[in-house]
Amino acid sequence: MIGNKIGHRLDPYIHSIIKRLFGHRGNPNFFTLMGFLATLLASFLIVRGSWFLAGLAILLSGIFDLFDGVIARTLNKVTPFGGFLDSVTDRYSDLILLLSYLVYYLKGGDSTTVILIFFVSIGTAVIPYTRARAEAARIQCSAGLMERAERITLIAIGTFFGLMEPVLWVLALLTHFTVLERIYHVWKKMKEPLK
Repeated sequence: MIGNKIGHRLDPYIHSIIKRLFGHRGNPNFFTLMGFLATLLASFLIVRGSWFLAGLAILLSGIFDLFDGVIARTLNKVTPFGGFLDSVTDRYSDLILLLSYLVYYLKGGDSTTVILIFFVSIGTAVIPYTRARAEAARIQCSAGLMERAERITLIAIGTFFGLMEPVLWVLALLTHFTVLERIYHVWKKMKEPLK
């Protein structure tokens, strides 16, 4: 949703920052991997209970995630492998981050929140899967409320302000609602007459 609203309108501004820092030598895959490493750091900090620092690391990961796409587009470095690497590391990042919360709450003996996180993990994994399956059927499918930018923003807010449990309830509901939105979107597209 954020991506659909903003699109690539921020690209020129982000590109000017990148250009000042790196010139024309930016490598999108480098930023993809740095984003993944920032997520690993955030996950480590979450398990330790250093949630404010973890929130900073999650934001840093999000910044790297913005940078890799902008560099690829503005420096004409879009490649099939880059897109593939970005998708795979995003999936690992999402699920490792949720695993770190699961471990934290498991250590605290909070079985209700552990089950809730597992439910969120299912929705988080199925959202991109629905898109991949739709695109395999040649249907564009970025519909839905809870894409990756929204999920990461909510998780960062929950981590910063110690509001993870309400955030997890919102994610548990809206990730699965997004899956249903995508199923409906694909069903509608498949019902349209061929042109």
